Amino acid sequence: MRRIAFSSPVHDALFVARSPITGRGLFAGCAIARRAKIGEFEGEVVAIAEARRRAAKLAIVAIVELDRKAIDARGMRTGFRFINHSCAPNTFMRRTKDRAEFYALRAIAKGEELTVDYEDSHHEGRLRCRCGAARCRGWI
Repeated sequence: MRRIAFSSPVHDALFVARSPITGRGLFAGCAIARRAKIGEFEGEVVAIAEARRRAAKLAIVAIVELDRKAIDARGMRTGFRFINHSCAPNTFMRRTKDRAEFYALRAIAKGEELTVDYEDSHHEGRLRCRCGAARCRGWI
């Protein structure tokens, strides 16, 4: 399993590795306490219209929309661009006008894949969900 370590504001032990959900995922390199801030989504800040134009052309979308702008993490080699969707996530994303922050919904064990519910996404319900949760909605 190839790991790419990176620095996070709270947990420096996060790593990217092959995911059982799809592609590569983001994993906890240490135990994470419930409600702990894990880190922030990083990337190029672009206008929402530009983000949507880019997303329409991509198979894998790594864009988070904020109030008046978006963050495109496409060029990032590490970080939250690798967090996969789950219908039963262990993190949640808090959006402010300038940031997209990730927090633990529950205690997360070392080695566990970090997941978030994409909720509204650029996939607009057209991408089959592969999360494997007992109550999977089937589509993202």
